[in-house]
Amino acid sequence: MNTLTETYNGYANYETWNVALWLQNDAGLYSLACEVANRGGDYSEFAAMLRDELESTTTPDDISWYSHRLDHDELNELLASLND
Repeated sequence: MNTLTETYNGYANYETWNVALWLQNDAGLYSLACEVANRGGDYSEFAAMLRDELESTTTPDDISWYSHRLDHDELNELLASLND
């Protein structure tokens, strides 16, 4: 039997892709993500800053920054790439 891995535009799923999309394409979110990345932080820290500083719980597309479906490994890799 052949098992296919479902992906969405190279990400684990739609939710992870959507968060990554906003993180990379919104100037304010990108700046915050770079700030977190530059001090070695991870996605959990980024999401906590969104909650605490911006009182934001979802992307503009209504995907929760804290969704259980998010692939934190992929989002951590994305943040690490911003620190290159």
